[in-house]
Amino acid sequence: GVSLCINAGESVALLGANGSGKSTLLKMLDGLIFPTAGSINASGADLTEEALKDEGFSQSFRRRVGFVFQNSDAQLFSPTVWDEIAFGPLHLGLPPEDVEKRTGDTLHILGLEHLRERPPYHLSGGEKKKVALASVLAIGPEVLLFDEPTAGLDPKTESFLIRLILQLTAAGKTIVTATQDLRLAAEIADRVIVLGEDHRLAGEGEAAAILGDRELLL
Repeated sequence: GVSLCINAGESVALLGANGSGKSTLLKMLDGLIFPTAGSINASGADLTEEALKDEGFSQSFRRRVGFVFQNSDAQLFSPTVWDEIAFGPLHLGLPPEDVEKRTGDTLHILGLEHLRERPPYHLSGGEKKKVALASVLAIGPEVLLFDEPTAGLDPKTESFLIRLILQLTAAGKTIVTATQDLRLAAEIADRVIVLGEDHRLAGEGEAAAILGDRELLL
């Protein structure tokens, strides 16, 4: 019973209690799982398991949409930070010089140059989150899906992440952030969508209006 539309260039916060379906909805938007009823349309094309079996469609979709998981350990698997960030551009089939430039630029933007040869599993939680984000940004997606991006971060890393999301929005990226952090939603979102504990749409609207609706949030 969830019907919604996310517009290009919009920053949307997805609010809801544990178990309301925020992460499930994000995974559907990324084509990782699929609904048993209803449909998902991405940029004019139906997003289905069958469609993603087509190599051309799959590569185009994966190039445009990036997912940053709540648990960075679920996303990181390469032997070094450099390899982790280069993985996406390599699998897009980019020329080696383009892969080198994208990886280097992304390392610089996120301040990770000093970690380039480190194994990701040796890093702190905040550093892992930055590497996971870098691995997605290196692809140059138009749409970024964040699942509880500030969970477990110290204030300095959280502040960095918020500034980065705002910069991405200003650059015209489409951002969807699943979070329980109302302060984060107020800082980064143009629009807020609320999922109820019955897994249905409980409300949606401009961020200020939804975040000011105490009864709805309760």
